[in-house]
Amino acid sequence: MTNCPSISSIDFAALADFAHKQHINLLLPGPEAPLVAGIVDAFRQHAPGIACFGPTQAAARMEGSKTFSKDFMKRFSIPTASYENFDDYDAARQYLDHIDHDIVIKADGLAAGKGVIIPQSKEEAHQALKEIMLEKEFGAAGEKVVIEEFLEGEELSILSLSDGRTIKSLPPAQDHKRIGEGDTGPNTGGMGAYAPTQVVSQSELEEIQRTVLQPTIDGMNEAGMSAATQCHQLMECANSQ
Repeated sequence: MTNCPSISSIDFAALADFAHKQHINLLLPGPEAPLVAGIVDAFRQHAPGIACFGPTQAAARMEGSKTFSKDFMKRFSIPTASYENFDDYDAARQYLDHIDHDIVIKADGLAAGKGVIIPQSKEEAHQALKEIMLEKEFGAAGEKVVIEEFLEGEELSILSLSDGRTIKSLPPAQDHKRIGEGDTGPNTGGMGAYAPTQVVSQSELEEIQRTVLQPTIDGMNEAGMSAATQCHQLMECANSQ
């Protein structure tokens, strides 16, 4: 049995060296932070013989930056709530004063699932904006924010695997974020999830595939963020066993 090494979770070169010495041939990194920090790219550089099941740093930016992902969706005509991005507190504050619809305020970066605020009033919206951008409640994750139209209804999660071209989706799931009964209170890192959920029909799943999933993969290819390379590496690893 190998003892757990004393290696920092962000010392990718040391992790790759350890994996190589232990004859590890497959990396499944997680959660999101090491992917956003570029663990897949680092393993390709320092341990090219180890297959990595995960996105490159460029592709992981889709998860690591909400402002980036919203702009990506707009660029490739993927349905999303109307929004504006801000990196200036005063500009964001003025925008809040000039809109009259319900909103969601999102810290741009990773915040352990807690960087989304659903204010119930204009006063709560201003307080949330102040806490995120000025008081740094979520640290560097709040240097930019998305102020987004609030969409009401059932939440649905579609988790999919892709080789950079084709897509295979897992059963539809429903995640519960808000802390209180009846979907009330602040968002948390997650209050539980279940799958499959019955809140979506087969025709709706096909629409999601056509209007959301496939355009996302196509857009990633066009933007040079394809997942194909690491998937091909995985297939080569599997075929060698």
